Amino acid sequence: MNYIEAIHARHSVRKYTNQPIEDSKLEALRKVVSEANAAGGLNIQLVVNEPKAFDGLFITTYGQFYGVKNYFVMAAPKGKEWEEKVGYYGEKLVLVAHMLGLNTCWAGLTYKKVPSAYTLRKGDIIHCEISLGYGENQGRQHPIKPTEKFYEAEGEIPEWFRSGLEAALLAPTAVNQQKFKFILHEDNKVETKTYFSPWGYTQVDLGIVKCHFEIGAGKENFEWV
Repeated sequence: MNYIEAIHARHSVRKYTNQPIEDSKLEALRKVVSEANAAGGLNIQLVVNEPKAFDGLFITTYGQFYGVKNYFVMAAPKGKEWEEKVGYYGEKLVLVAHMLGLNTCWAGLTYKKVPSAYTLRKGDIIHCEISLGYGENQGRQHPIKPTEKFYEAEGEIPEWFRSGLEAALLAPTAVNQQKFKFILHEDNKVETKTYFSPWGYTQVDLGIVKCHFEIGAGKENFEWV
């Protein structure tokens, strides 16, 4: 399975079995975590066999989790730039996890902090967490909205741009809010913008959808503005 296939196949899963994650898969994930931290200056950490963070806490039915014992702690300094990086590199982890046969779900509010499970640098905060494990099911696809709502461009858009949009619309966002837009400029330059959401997390969401857009469009075909 490649990244494109993972984008199409992966769905959020909130209920997990007791099946442990094999050491070889944990090693592969730790390698990707290390690469993401080095590239983005983040402090992502993989926590294994720790059940307290997601135990018995939920805000709404939408956010209930069960059986979570493994998760990524998405730690980084405060600020919009860091929130976007958390989304971008976190989604790379999510897709790699799916390619390894594991299930995941982004969690913005429905978790408890367990300080003994991780180490924060000075200035770090936990922006969100990502549950990880073998799901009771494979989740389901969120409703896909028309691509026309999510871009601005003059004339016909190139195929790479359309492919990027289609991949972006498959990205997970907070309560499926999808508060983003891609703007195509001359010379294959692409700009993004976000809109207000009462739920927040728009910059994390932007990082997630930019990750998907890059994979779908091909980084060699455009340049971010």
